Amino acid sequence: MSSVSSQPQFRYTQPPSKVLHLRNLPWECTEEELIELGKPFGTVVNTKCNVGANRNQAFIEFEDLNQAIQMISYYASSSEPAQVRGKTVYLQYSNRQEIVNNKTTADVVGNVLLVTIEGDDARMVSIDVLHVVFSAFGFVHKITTFEKTAGYQALVQFSDAETATSSKNALDGRSIPRYLLPEQVGQCSLKITYSAHTDLTVKFQSHRSRDYTNMYLPVAPSAIDSTGQVIVGVDGKKMEPESNVLLASIENMQYAVTLDVLHMVFAAFGEVQKIAMFDKNGGLQALIQYQDVQTAMVAKEALEGHCIYDGGFCKLHITYSRHTDLSIKVNNDRSRDYTMPNPPVPMPQQPGQNPNAGNPQQYHAAGGSHHQQQQPPPQGGWGQGSMGMDGGHNPYMAPPSSGPMHQGPPGGHMPPQHYGGPGPVH
Repeated sequence: MSSVSSQPQFRYTQPPSKVLHLRNLPWECTEEELIELGKPFGTVVNTKCNVGANRNQAFIEFEDLNQAIQMISYYASSSEPAQVRGKTVYLQYSNRQEIVNNKTTADVVGNVLLVTIEGDDARMVSIDVLHVVFSAFGFVHKITTFEKTAGYQALVQFSDAETATSSKNALDGRSIPRYLLPEQVGQCSLKITYSAHTDLTVKFQSHRSRDYTNMYLPVAPSAIDSTGQVIVGVDGKKMEPESNVLLASIENMQYAVTLDVLHMVFAAFGEVQKIAMFDKNGGLQALIQYQDVQTAMVAKEALEGHCIYDGGFCKLHITYSRHTDLSIKVNNDRSRDYTMPNPPVPMPQQPGQNPNAGNPQQYHAAGGSHHQQQQPPPQGGWGQGSMGMDGGHNPYMAPPSSGPMHQGPPGGHMPPQHYGGPGPVH
């Protein structure tokens, strides 16, 4: 019988009992973790958590004696010790036959609440949303979020136990209001108990922890961009600083997307000053520069998740770029400065050079020749004003009729569909 450490894992002086005593547990061990540990051996009917001077001991009570004996016997003969969160747990029979007083930490009233967020999208609930929810009952001092076996959890510290109790009674078992959650996040509910903590330690302001009593606390480097701006957003992710330049990534490219097509799409919201296209990570991306941030914001809001071609083809994912003024040295089929009255003529292409050599079939039309001459700015279809801010045309282009990668009529644009409201997102 092997021993995993110098400290005995088992004590045999006690007669068998359906109540087991566990030692060396991790801090703030939960009832769920104890039940999970005993589940392979039987039904755990009662627990007592966080006992002892260091709050690292617990008791679990099985439904019958044989289940407790089975657990002790298994770990006594196994080379793998019982573990919770990577810590070896020491087991022995308790000198009691049942847990009479199950007043756990969760029953002891305190000013810090342990909140478990339940739901498929629980991890997408941001610390800012939690702050809004709990601030309705009083001043929130601190919040920390973390992930454990029980799921995505948070500790919320109030000034006093009365405020915490009021919050717990009102919110336990309730769902977070839909209007506080991003569209893509499903319903999330709150399971709330009291925590043994009385004062949380927060070393940095970040998307995982906040101290609302100390505005001078340093911000975690992971929550700062290169300009020094704090970019923690309300969705718990890094916030994009708004910019007049958009970065568009295009996926599901069944048809060619030319510079003129992009100009038609984005010019519907305002004057496009510059566009630069490039290949990255096996896909096509483009930088689109507007005159001001407001126009870029409107375009981003309207086009994010929409498709250039009807049928779900060439879907746009749009973020703000850190650029503010693109450097376009020459106008060609991959970059263009629409503010230049006399654009430079592209240098003759050397034999064997191909700006799209990395993926020749992805951006070329079948038999097309759009790399051989500049396309004129569009005059119809998706021209400026065809999809203005007051409505107009659907932000879609009819897919080419002759199959994938077809360029369509000269000018590189397709007739838009007409509609009475925003088009669906594919």
